[in-house]
Amino acid sequence: MTRAQVSNARHWRGHLGWVLVAGVCAVLTGCSSVPQASAPSQVATQPAGRLTLEQANDVTVMAIGLVGTPYRYGGNTPASGFDCSGLIGYVYQQRAGVMAPRSTAGLIDWGASIPAPNLRSGDLVVFAQNGRTTHAGIFVGEGRFVHAPSTGGTVRLDSLKSAYWSKQQVSYRRP
Repeated sequence: MTRAQVSNARHWRGHLGWVLVAGVCAVLTGCSSVPQASAPSQVATQPAGRLTLEQANDVTVMAIGLVGTPYRYGGNTPASGFDCSGLIGYVYQQRAGVMAPRSTAGLIDWGASIPAPNLRSGDLVVFAQNGRTTHAGIFVGEGRFVHAPSTGGTVRLDSLKSAYWSKQQVSYRRP
């Protein structure tokens, strides 16, 4: 093998790992990108309902990455644990530079209402019972969402089609 061929082989072998990582992310989110921090000016000026597809994908990737984090009522960081609205607030602030309401009651009106067929990764699923908002999570595609379910649990990935969640009243929001 010539020196040029060896160099070329090393070049492609080095990129193979990145290609595999990109492929996994693309499968999980449809079309992913490397998460980027938002500039401080974007935090103040980014209106709800205006997330780009890139930001929505970044939200999705981060939410999936937090699966397994302990639940804690009032928690809003990976170190302290999360409740459902704390998880949403943390992920949207970190990956999209927007401040989410800190309660499920505030999330029911946040962003734009969207019909189920228009759901995309990064949208919110907000549950209610008897006219009262009870829970929320981040839709990640293929009928699944990430949420912080309850005391003693951890952030997890669930299906909207499961026996429990399919019986709940749900609305969909696009921040």
